[in-house]
Amino acid sequence: MPDFENYLSPFSWRYGSVEMRSLWSESNKRLIWRQLWVALAEVQCEFGLVKPEQVTDLRQHMAEINIPHALEIEAEIQHDLMAELKTFAGQSPIGGGILHYGATSSDIEDNTDALRLRAGLEILLRSLSTLLESMVALITKWADIPVMAYTHLQPAEPTTLGYRLALYGQDLLHDYQLIIDLVNGIMGKGFKGAVGTSAAYAEILGIENLTEFEIKLSQKLDLRFYSIASQVYPRKQDYDIVSALAGLGASLHKLAFDIRLLQSPSIGELAEPFGESQIGSSAMPFKRNPIQSEKINSLARYLATLPRIAWDNAANSLLERTLDDSANRRILLPEACLTADEMLLTANKIISNLQIDEAAIARNLATYGPFAATERLLMVLVKAGADRQEMHACLRSHALKAWQTLELGVDNPLIEDICMDAKFAEYLSNQDIRQLMEAKSQIGDAPERARRLANEIKEIVNIKSR
Repeated sequence: MPDFENYLSPFSWRYGSVEMRSLWSESNKRLIWRQLWVALAEVQCEFGLVKPEQVTDLRQHMAEINIPHALEIEAEIQHDLMAELKTFAGQSPIGGGILHYGATSSDIEDNTDALRLRAGLEILLRSLSTLLESMVALITKWADIPVMAYTHLQPAEPTTLGYRLALYGQDLLHDYQLIIDLVNGIMGKGFKGAVGTSAAYAEILGIENLTEFEIKLSQKLDLRFYSIASQVYPRKQDYDIVSALAGLGASLHKLAFDIRLLQSPSIGELAEPFGESQIGSSAMPFKRNPIQSEKINSLARYLATLPRIAWDNAANSLLERTLDDSANRRILLPEACLTADEMLLTANKIISNLQIDEAAIARNLATYGPFAATERLLMVLVKAGADRQEMHACLRSHALKAWQTLELGVDNPLIEDICMDAKFAEYLSNQDIRQLMEAKSQIGDAPERARRLANEIKEIVNIKSR
């Protein structure tokens, strides 16, 4: 149970998955530090610098995390990694004396950050894959169903629900591919010492062994290393990762914002799920607020600000390193991952139970679809021999009259009015006019495009057909 008597970050208990919180926990960070120290000792043992019994002793005590004791030491020496090192050494009577041999703090800390960032992105990819699978199912199911499309938040022409959903799917697929590339490209600092020259390691290993030494550590940790590093790995890597997460946030923000718009009673076509016991407002019992979508939009605003911090860390890392990125990275890296994690968890809840009101879709099409069809009707009338300007004026007159009728709360009379106008009957039958103004005949190749994207997502994300 969290300690609610002191400040807690919402990410400590409210937002983010247990898995992501565990990854970025203080305990897990210190465990990875210890794993790196043991890996360093194991490779040094291969070069004859460390005895096998020392490595065995370190391995036996590696998991004995004692944060309270380490914090007592840190209060005295003001160095968290050295405090953990002293704690580990004190628990390892045989191997403790060779811990951190030749290393600098960032050899441990930066490789730990690289490993955690990669693991964090892998968690996000699994959640994003689930979301894309749900999107594929919806795109496929609704590919043919016409809906009213809006530009400038005004009724425009029909599209299909599947095609609209494909817009979100396409953005999310782009995010997925970008994060895949980042996962495959993440690199650690390696073990290069105080300013990246490997001088201390050269002293104890011999300069001729440095390449083999790092290769062995890279293989042991399953982590590629930068060939060039200062005291730290290049902070541009953090910027690339945080920017990609902010980009994912933009995709989720648009999806959630559109759902909020479409859930408004004036449109009413889509809605996020609303629980039987859920309360929308403390004052207004009737409210069904889209709080999950609003949470995504709120968190997206925060996530969008984080690349700027990562940019400053990269741009202001003077010469071989300054420490002015250290404090903010303790917040920046975990919270970028946790924010994206919570947004994806929430989006999955919404999309897997998305409410679709077909009656509202049909009502909006009947209300606004006929206006969109007038352009198409005009083209066919002119092709049939009518005067373009005369037909345009007639259609405009009927459309304006229909708008006035709509404002009185009456059904759109446009199609019937046009069918009753003798000017149009000279060129087209009523059956032809009704067919031309049918919404399903105005959606172009939207269904085919939507299905193609769904199949592309299935292939790239390796989604199995159900």
